[in-house]
Amino acid sequence: MQQPLISVLIPFKNTEIYLTDCLESVLIQTYKNWEVIIVDDGSTDSSYTLVELYALKDNRIKLYKNTGNGIIDALQLAFKHSQGDFISRMDSDDIMHPNKLNTLATNLMTYGRHHVAVGLVNYFSDEGIKEGYGNYETWLNNLTKTGTNYSEIYKECVIPSPCWMIHRDDLMACDAFNANTYPEDYDLAFRFYKHGFKCIPCNSILHYWRDYSTRTSRTHIHYAQNHFTSLKIHHFLDIDYNKNKTLNIWGAGNKGKIIAKTLVEKNIPFEWICDNPKKIGRDIYGKKLKAFNELKTIENPQSIITVANKKAQTEIRTFLNVLNMKPIEDYVFFC
Repeated sequence: MQQPLISVLIPFKNTEIYLTDCLESVLIQTYKNWEVIIVDDGSTDSSYTLVELYALKDNRIKLYKNTGNGIIDALQLAFKHSQGDFISRMDSDDIMHPNKLNTLATNLMTYGRHHVAVGLVNYFSDEGIKEGYGNYETWLNNLTKTGTNYSEIYKECVIPSPCWMIHRDDLMACDAFNANTYPEDYDLAFRFYKHGFKCIPCNSILHYWRDYSTRTSRTHIHYAQNHFTSLKIHHFLDIDYNKNKTLNIWGAGNKGKIIAKTLVEKNIPFEWICDNPKKIGRDIYGKKLKAFNELKTIENPQSIITVANKKAQTEIRTFLNVLNMKPIEDYVFFC
């Protein structure tokens, strides 16, 4: 069987010290029918010159300079110049497993259109992996092993941004990269979810995800928590909100307030409940906060839960199970 062409889209900016590892990991892939569309997003170090040398040696590596600004513009440009039947992503500071492209492509050919091939990821760092990233890796990989990624999509990004592959036509169908919405990887995961593209289960580590203190996802304002919350509520209202139910917010921390403010601005009716005795009865944005057990008196509720405490989350899940409520349909966890 002829191998479909895979286009690997790689934006980069000032990652000179990591680019060699990245590109060498692509060059040793067991799957050979690929092209790398790599776009310089305004580097001020020697990154461009380094990539240029690779492009001169291997014509499968095609180098461009971003005509816009930022990773979304860079991805748009890369996709515009791509020719592949399958589209994938890569970060310029990460490393591919040698069988990454082969595994993703084989799974995609096996399952066909309207599927997303994903793989397990492994964080690594010279400084050691912090607990939060370790927990995220475990959580994400457990979802990927069973292909149940969307079951917790409102918690965090459930598609590893540099470790997916999809049919070109499917990527175009969900209008990927055309919305100037950050975080762009999380927005893309919601687009896959909305269009019903099923995640293919995978048990293999395919991507080595480098963590370091100056990584863009750690430092850029586009990846601040308020952007995540705003993105979640936008897609929830578009995809899963049931207008025939009574919408509820659980929790009055920063996330709860961002969501409440959004609902007020959109004139969407809701109830607001929490378990903090100091906040119960207070008026915020014109809404009175109620005790959580008042959920029993609310007819046909659909809840957005913003309570981050793990013990409290367990208690909330138990409470909702007693009321025979179902995930997504009746409640979603935003953290």
